[in-house]
Amino acid sequence: AQRLWKNVTQKKMYLTGGIGASSYGEAFSFEYDLPNSTAYAETCAAIGLVFVAHRMLQLMPEREYADIMEKALYNGVLSGISLDGESFFYVNPLAVSPEVCEKRHDHSHVEPERQKWFACACCPPNLARVLTSIGEYFYTVNQNEVYIHLYGNNIAKVGLDEGEVQLTQETAYPWEGTVRISVSTEQPVRFTLALRIPGWCRQAQVCINGEELNLSTGLERGYAKISRWWNNGDRVELSMAMPVERIYSHPLVAANLGRVALQRGPIIYCLEEIDNGPNLAAISLPPGSKLTTQYRPDLLGGVTVITGEAMRVSTDKWGVSLYAPRPHMQVKTEITAVPYYAWNNRGRGEMLVWIREA
Repeated sequence: AQRLWKNVTQKKMYLTGGIGASSYGEAFSFEYDLPNSTAYAETCAAIGLVFVAHRMLQLMPEREYADIMEKALYNGVLSGISLDGESFFYVNPLAVSPEVCEKRHDHSHVEPERQKWFACACCPPNLARVLTSIGEYFYTVNQNEVYIHLYGNNIAKVGLDEGEVQLTQETAYPWEGTVRISVSTEQPVRFTLALRIPGWCRQAQVCINGEELNLSTGLERGYAKISRWWNNGDRVELSMAMPVERIYSHPLVAANLGRVALQRGPIIYCLEEIDNGPNLAAISLPPGSKLTTQYRPDLLGGVTVITGEAMRVSTDKWGVSLYAPRPHMQVKTEITAVPYYAWNNRGRGEMLVWIREA
């Protein structure tokens, strides 16, 4: 199981947690073959990856399993359903052009807009069951150890050897990196609380009742483990730095050479035509370009967007020649990136995850 896991997640998985590069046979092709516009990345396959990660966590509480589970849930799974819950993607590519989808046979499996239903309707009910059972993936209890794998507003009642404990999470995650956890118990209970410090997090701080916990001694399999007597009203605060990061793929992923993707926390971002105009392939993001974030409560149900200065190849002054011995003229432009899961909720248009870097 571990060999299969590593082969899939280290050599055959999309940045979004999508799996299955080939529409033919709905299958893997070969290692590092991750085309963007023809990606199959079926919604059901991403859900299957969540199920496998969850089972691997039950065998061994290892951060990488929870990291992939979170990545798939927030990106490759959630992209499969519209914000109103009434239409669905079967296939989840990382680059879309509506005209290409309509006119090229090798893209005939890609829909530029979510569909109301499918002849083989496996994805909608799979989405329904994973979203309505989401609470099952947050915690693992092992005798007197409670592992927190995912963060989000919730109340959990946990049965331990020494009694029941209630844990309440309060957070604006994934838009903010602060998670507050309060403990409710009728009497003092000794147990271990293990907090996942995500692999994407470069700087984290944990405080118990206002006193900072020393994390310099390291984590155990990616978890900050706190063993103590817990009293009613105890509070834990986890703070995770959440800057925008440029993500690069393995050099053998030919489709992404010279390209960069944007990630903030567990969220993968993309460009949409509605924000950035047509021909997204003409946009490039200079290495030194400053990227800023802003939370937009009015946009896509409330999301954090990324903006920055980029360059765009201009067709002005090119003329009618199909080919010419001269470089392209480039002009400055402002880009806006939105969470990948929320694309195509504002109408039909192009979408792009991997942006040229130049």
